[in-house]
Amino acid sequence: MHSTILITGATGTVGREVVIQLSMLEGDVRVRAGVHSLIKGENLKRLPGVEIVEIDFEDQASLHAAFTHVDKVFLITPFAEDEVEMAKTLIDEAKKKGVKHIVKLSAMGADATPGITLGRRHHEIEQYIEDSGIAYTFLRPSSFMQNYQNYDAESIKREGQFYQSTGNGKVAYIDARDIAAVGVEILTGTGHEGKAYDLTGLEALSNYEVAQVLSEVRRKQVTFVDVPEEAARQAMLAQQIPEWMVDALLELNRLYKAGYGGNITDTVQQITGRVPHTFREFVQDHLDSFV
Repeated sequence: MHSTILITGATGTVGREVVIQLSMLEGDVRVRAGVHSLIKGENLKRLPGVEIVEIDFEDQASLHAAFTHVDKVFLITPFAEDEVEMAKTLIDEAKKKGVKHIVKLSAMGADATPGITLGRRHHEIEQYIEDSGIAYTFLRPSSFMQNYQNYDAESIKREGQFYQSTGNGKVAYIDARDIAAVGVEILTGTGHEGKAYDLTGLEALSNYEVAQVLSEVRRKQVTFVDVPEEAARQAMLAQQIPEWMVDALLELNRLYKAGYGGNITDTVQQITGRVPHTFREFVQDHLDSFV
């Protein structure tokens, strides 16, 4: 008997990896990739057995189509001001359609008290899922290695530098491919219901150490510039980043700078049976982004 899995946010950093890895499986898994724009989801059409559906939070018909006959959902919501409301809309639709299991992409520290803004938002969504009565699993990863590729690659290529306000703080960065691998194991396996997993890579690195790895793999010097918080704020605002988002990101950076991002878990290996990627492996695999 086949199982249909819907991945929301399927064109994002983690969502795309989940779709790719699910599409490579043999068996009775049907993959439905939920996208905000069919144009953005065009590349996913090339993957074997992947169905593309548009999800418009303002359009009930699109939600109905996306969730019909879905057994499991990998829930990813965008980093947006109304993220919690969007997530609740998706959870409500999942409940209406009889979805059996939600695997939510959350964040490390979502269960901390009092926590930070990003964590509290994820925790509110987690609680809403628990209250829905749908079986759930929460994935709480640390910061993505891909963030360097998505946000710092241009300045690394152009200037040989990248800029953050994290000081010497170490973070146990994780490759999105490893988050997806955990998600795929949970979506296609059993025994993970009602659990929350903290996911990290093998090592905790400061941005100075990140710069050293980038320098060695590129064979060209990369320098980390530790930016004062107020200067970082003004730079982000100048890039038209909304003030609420700037506040949330700087709050996260303060957490990292204070040394709270370095906790390492072995959960990836426990669930997938293999060790997660190192940051050096990540850079080697994505070298074209940094040179």
